[in-house]
Amino acid sequence: MAQIYDFTMADLTGKPVAFGQFKGKVLLIVNTASKCGFTPQYQGLEELHKKLQGRGLEVLGFPCNQFGKQEPGSGEEIATFCERNYGVSFTMFEKIDVNGSDTAPLYEHLKDEAPGLLGSKAIKWNFTKFLVDRNGKVLRRYAPNTTPAEIEKDIVALL
Repeated sequence: MAQIYDFTMADLTGKPVAFGQFKGKVLLIVNTASKCGFTPQYQGLEELHKKLQGRGLEVLGFPCNQFGKQEPGSGEEIATFCERNYGVSFTMFEKIDVNGSDTAPLYEHLKDEAPGLLGSKAIKWNFTKFLVDRNGKVLRRYAPNTTPAEIEKDIVALL
């Protein structure tokens, strides 16, 4: 069975990022989109990142265009949008699929470890969040409408 640290994913520039480098960190993994009603959550994610990175939090963003085609841009366009509009400095990855036959293996793992309501595996929309503890255990899935600020207490408890 795969562990979170077994995965390697490409960042927005195409550079491979081995998740082994995140051992001992608390991870907040989020599928994102630039043209979504929840897009302003980038601000809250960045605030969490800045506030708690020094204590061991890593926020990881995964753009996805599967929900209403709300992430149509290239990696460069996504990076520019995130930096210009929200000052995003946490790691953003290449656009992926989180559902269907082309689901990224990382997301298969996340969905298996933390199913949604009634055991549902499917990601329902942009800005679904997964919280992973310092040992790589996927603890919880949060709905898209759960704000980063609402998750802060759960993150702090793990730090």
